[in-house]
Formats: sequence, structure tokens, C-alpha cells
Amino acid sequence: MKAFRDGITKILNGLAGISFLAMVLLTCWQVLTRYVLKNPSTWSEELVSYLFAWMSLLGASIVTCERGHMNIPIIVEKFSASVQKGLLCFGEIIAFLFSAVILVYGGIQITSLAMGQMTSSLGVPIGIFYIVLPLCGILNMIYTVLNIIDILNDRNEQKEAV
Repeated sequence: MKAFRDGITKILNGLAGISFLAMVLLTCWQVLTRYVLKNPSTWSEELVSYLFAWMSLLGASIVTCERGHMNIPIIVEKFSASVQKGLLCFGEIIAFLFSAVILVYGGIQITSLAMGQMTSSLGVPIGIFYIVLPLCGILNMIYTVLNIIDILNDRNEQKEAV
């Protein structure tokens, strides 16, 4: 299971990195076209905003993998080990339900709805850019299940806050 998790995480890190690099290059292109060529590029600005959304959601999935989502450890640490396990599992179940309802179900709904609308500059269906919602929801659901398995098997690898 660790190899499966590591493989997905490597792909996500790569996609988030490529998205970030593309954003940097496109922003440089925007500056060049606006101030040097005096003919601003409209499509690149629109694409950067969509890439930012993709990068943010892919990053949120990476955070879910690392169990780095928001928590209050000082409260959880006051309980016994078995209660701590239960609270950690409860947190993962909440993340799973959020991902299932909001990201997957809601994401599929909005993606389907937006397939008929075109972006103003790129001329691509907006739904293409919304596909990241259900995709990341499914990834988050996979990660939360893996996290629960790790918690129940005492493989508590949550990253410490710095």
C-alpha cells in the first residue's frame, strides 16, 4: 500500500510542479506581451487562473495524503491512545465525507453543467477545467481510507507542525 500511495503522490507532486512552472512561464509571457510588445495576451491570463486552481486542489490532495490538514493536536493529546485513534479516524471520516459530497458529487454536477459553456479567451469548455474537482475528491477519498488503515495499524506518520 505504501508503494501505491507513494506512486500517486509522486504523480501529484509532478502535476503540481508542472502547473506551477507553467504558471511562472505564462506570467512572464504576460509581462513581456504587455510591457514590451504592447499587445497584452488575454489567453495566458485566463489559463494561469485555471492552472492556479488546479495546483491548489492537487496540493490539497497532497496535504490529505500527509495527514497535514488542520487539526488541534493539543486537545487530542489529552486523551488516551485508543480515544486518540478514534478522534484521528473521525477526522479522516469527515474529510472523506467532504470529499465525497462536495468534491466528487458537487464536482461532477458543476463539471457537467459547465461543459456547455466556453471560456472567453481560450475557447475551451469550462467543464474541462472543473474536472479537477471530482478527480481530487476521489484522490482525497483514497488517501483518507489509506490514512484510516495506517491509524488503525499504528502507523501514525503524520507530519509534525513546525
